[in-house]
Amino acid sequence: IPQDASHDLLELYCGNGNFTVALASQFRKILATEVSKASIRAAQFNINHNGLSHQATVCRLSSAEAADAIAGKRIFRRLQEHGVALDDYRFSTVFVDPPRAGLDEATLHLVERFDCIVYVSCNPKTLVENLQHLTRTHGICSAALFDQFPHTRHIEAAVILQKRREC
Repeated sequence: IPQDASHDLLELYCGNGNFTVALASQFRKILATEVSKASIRAAQFNINHNGLSHQATVCRLSSAEAADAIAGKRIFRRLQEHGVALDDYRFSTVFVDPPRAGLDEATLHLVERFDCIVYVSCNPKTLVENLQHLTRTHGICSAALFDQFPHTRHIEAAVILQKRREC
């Protein structure tokens, strides 16, 4: 992941905030989103426990709602309640760790706007489908497989994509 402490990270599907905490040193600020209330509580605890509450904010938003908020289509009270003003963010990177279904159409269109996409996937099939869309605007810089579930057919994959620049 390109280090750029002057830019910010949007994290979709943050779960309990493990990646949020691990990536905090790489960015000025992080806006992490999740739909599960239990996961939001765990992520907030994780952020607070690691002393990152000044840098990382977690909000309950679906990826489609985040897309609408960032595009200015809707204003969400949940962002306002957390003191989140999207204009204060300088997003350069988006980190996604979607469910097995992969990214929906609205989220694909959102993430393709970012310079750097970090995509972690538990489903190689939907990852390939999403990459067919994302590689129209981004090139794959690196990829890795992780066997986190030995003696099963399940793998995790991570791909870093960088926006293609027109000459």
